[in-house]
This record gives sequence, C-alpha cells and structure tokens, in this order.
Amino acid sequence: MISPAPSLNLDHEAGTVTCRIRGDWHAGHPLPEPLPAVIGGKRLLFDCSELGRWDSSLLARLLPLAESARQAGCAIDDDGLPPGLARLLRLALAVPARQQAAHEDEENIFEYFGNATLATWRRVPQNLAFLGDLFRSLARLAVGRARFQRADLLLFVEDAGPRALPIVSLISFLVGTILAYMGAAQLAMLGAQIYIADLVGIGMVREIAALMTGILLAGRTGAAYAAQLGTMQVNEEIDASRTFGLPVSDFLVLPRFLSLLVMAPLLTLYAGIVGVAAGMLIATTVFDVGVFAYFQQTTKALSMTHFVVGMVKGTVYGALVAIAGCLCGMRCGRSAQAVGEATTAAVVLGILLITISASLLTILFQRLGI
Repeated sequence: MISPAPSLNLDHEAGTVTCRIRGDWHAGHPLPEPLPAVIGGKRLLFDCSELGRWDSSLLARLLPLAESARQAGCAIDDDGLPPGLARLLRLALAVPARQQAAHEDEENIFEYFGNATLATWRRVPQNLAFLGDLFRSLARLAVGRARFQRADLLLFVEDAGPRALPIVSLISFLVGTILAYMGAAQLAMLGAQIYIADLVGIGMVREIAALMTGILLAGRTGAAYAAQLGTMQVNEEIDASRTFGLPVSDFLVLPRFLSLLVMAPLLTLYAGIVGVAAGMLIATTVFDVGVFAYFQQTTKALSMTHFVVGMVKGTVYGALVAIAGCLCGMRCGRSAQAVGEATTAAVVLGILLITISASLLTILFQRLGI
C-alpha cells in the first residue's frame, strides 16, 4: 500500500491561520517545500485530522513556521497537534536562541581584556579564602590536629615522586646533553673543554634542574590535582563533605600540598645528578675529556650552597604547583567542559608562578651573594 504524500497548507480566514497537515511524514518519504513566513495572522491553528504516521521530520518543518508566527505576533494554539508532537514543539520553542557567538564576534580587544581583568578581580576573594584555609590546615598540622588520611598522603607522594622518575630522568638527561654541547661549542675555541663540567654542574644543580622539574610537575601532577578536584566538584562530593562538617582543606588540599612539598626538592636533586651525568657522558665521549678530570672539576665547581639553592627553588616551585592545581580544581564549575578548563588553567597558572618566582629568587640570591 502506497502511503499518502505529505502536504502542508496554510488557510487564512478572519485573522486566523490554519495549518493543515496531511499524509505520512517520515524521513524516507519526499517532503514538500518549506512554507513561507506567517504574516498578518493573529492566531495559528493546526489541523491534523488527515495526518498519518510522523517522525521528527514533521517537527523540523513545523518549528520554523511556529517561530516565524511567534515573531509576527501570532498566538500559537497547538491543541490540534498530536500530544507527543505538541510537547516537542513547545519544548523546542522554549529554548532561547544562543547569543554567545554573536556577542563574542562583537567584542573588541579592549572589552576582552577588560572583562578578563574584571573576572580575575572578582576571583580574588575566593583565592584568598583558599589560601587562608590552606594556612589554617598547615597550622593544625603543626600542632598535630590536622585531619586527613595518611594513606592518601602516601598515595600522593608515590604519584608525585617515584612515578615521575622516568619523565624527569629523560628530560634531565636531554637537557644536560644540550648544555654540554652548547658549552663545548664555545669553550672548544679556547681549548677549555674541561670547563664544560662547571657549566653543566652549576647550571643543572642551581637553576635548570629545579625549573624543569617544576614545569614537569605542573604539566603532570598539577593538572592531575585540578582534574581530580574538578571531577569531585561535578559529582558534588566536595559539597557532601562540607555538609558532613569535614574540613575540605585538610582532607583534599593538605595531602596534595605536602606530597609536592616533600618530593619536589628530592626530584630536583635527582634531576641535577642526572643532568651532570649526561654532561659527563658527552664531555668524555665526544670532546675527549677524561672521566677523572671531569669529576674532579665538577666537585671543585660545585659547593653545598649550589645544592641548597637548587633544592630551595625546587621546594618553592613544588608548593606553587600544588597551590595552582588545587586552587583551579576547587573553583571548578559543574560540567565536563569546566573540568577541562580547570586543568588547562592549573598548568598555565603553575608555569606562570614558577617563571615569576624563578626570576625573583634568582635576583634575591644574587643580591644576597649566595
């Protein structure tokens, strides 16, 4: 049996527009051309007495008609539609038009930076409250009253430390190799290849090991903290903890902060040693520097002060990464997109804080003669 062809007609009578729907409306059937906009009517009715089977293709054809009728000031009476189709049409008409894209196109660069500045300023109280909660948790820890799971702390220490060794080893070795080649290219012109040991040793132990370790922690551990806490925000686990009266800062932020505070200086020391070993390998195999001579020059160039400076910087960078990751995770929104934005913000903020603190610490130690 051949199903009747679908048709859609408009009848105008005494200010009323009647939309007569006939035939079967489904995706596999050729559909008629769209109707023009309704103009001049005061009321839009629907006559579905001859309507057969239908699917979403009918809704797709009626929606532009209903929207144009509403814009023309027509009252829409959907009593003549099938109940399911009427509900779908009302639901589609209830969703407002999205204006975000148009607004973004109209926004100029001054408005963009102005809105970004205002948004940052509005977050200042929230950021200060987060830091205050963290300092109170540290104060409670100092007197032995902090409440958190010791097993969680050990888990975070393992994740931030031992599990980060492969990537830290690889990056430190490559950076040490690059330093050795760069230094040798200049020192070879003076016949002073032995001073590769000074360049690589002091550069890695004092500055680069801490900096590279901090950046790796920001991209690896800080992002993980933001994603974990952001997902807990989406699942309302943090709200549930507050409802039960649990100190969220103690349970969620403090273990993560302590794990990086403990492991960052150790990873910095390890990265410095790997970088020095990489420099020794290049100097002894490529530039004909003796192993014993290189080792002796390295021990002469390095002092305990260089190790202390590097570990202090690594500790500061680790603390900043933990703060950035936890802060972005705690202020995350309630959607999957918000979790992704919080993760990205944690990495960017962590690297930014590391860069600023590296400059300030270098100037400070230089002024102090350390």
